[in-house]
Amino acid sequence: MELTVYNIKGEKTAKTVTLNDEVFNVTPNDHAIYLDVKQYLANQRQGTHDSLEKSTISGSTRKLKRQKGTGGARAGSIKSPLLRGGARVFGPHPRDYRFKLNIKLKRLARKSALSYKAKNNNIIVVEDFDFEAPRTKSMVELLKNLNINDKRTIFIVSEANKNVYLSSRNLSQTRLVKASNLNTYEIMNAHNLVIVESSINEIEQTFGK
Repeated sequence: MELTVYNIKGEKTAKTVTLNDEVFNVTPNDHAIYLDVKQYLANQRQGTHDSLEKSTISGSTRKLKRQKGTGGARAGSIKSPLLRGGARVFGPHPRDYRFKLNIKLKRLARKSALSYKAKNNNIIVVEDFDFEAPRTKSMVELLKNLNINDKRTIFIVSEANKNVYLSSRNLSQTRLVKASNLNTYEIMNAHNLVIVESSINEIEQTFGK
C-alpha cells in the first residue's frame, strides 16, 4: 500500500511511502484481536477487591432466638447474610487477573489491527516534526490541519519527543505512543493513526517478524 506523506500544515508533499503488506495488509484475525485486547484490559485490573464473609466479619456469635417454637425461620447468628449488616455470600477476594498469550498470537493481533486501519483509510503519514516549545495550541493546530481534531488519534513516533508529548498531554482524545510500545487495544480504540515517517521502519521490523 502506498501513502502520501503530509507535512504539519496538512499539505501533501512530493514524498510517498510504501507500507509492508506483511504488516498492514494481512487477513485480520478477529479472535486474536479479542484475546490481545482482553489480556491488555485484564492486566490493568488491580484485583484488590475484597469482601467480608462470616469468618471475617465482626459480631456476636450468640444465637439470636431459640431454634423451635417461634413460628419463624431459624436464626443462628447476627452475621447471617440474610440480616442487615451481615456477611456476604461468595464475595470477591484479591486475585491476579493477568494471563499469558503466545508472542506469535500477540504479533498477529497487532498486524490484524493495523490492517483494519489501513483497509479503512485511517492511517496518515506525516513528516518528522518537532515543536519549538511545548504548547497544546501547536498540537491542536496540527490536528486541525490534518482534519482529525474531533477524533481519537494516536501519534506513533520512533523515539520519545518531550515537546510533542507535553503538547499532546492535555488533549483527551490524542495520545503519543512509541512504535515499539504499540498495542492492539490502543490501535482499535483510536479512530486515526498518525504515523511519523521515521517510525514506519520500526513498526515493520517489530511486527513483521
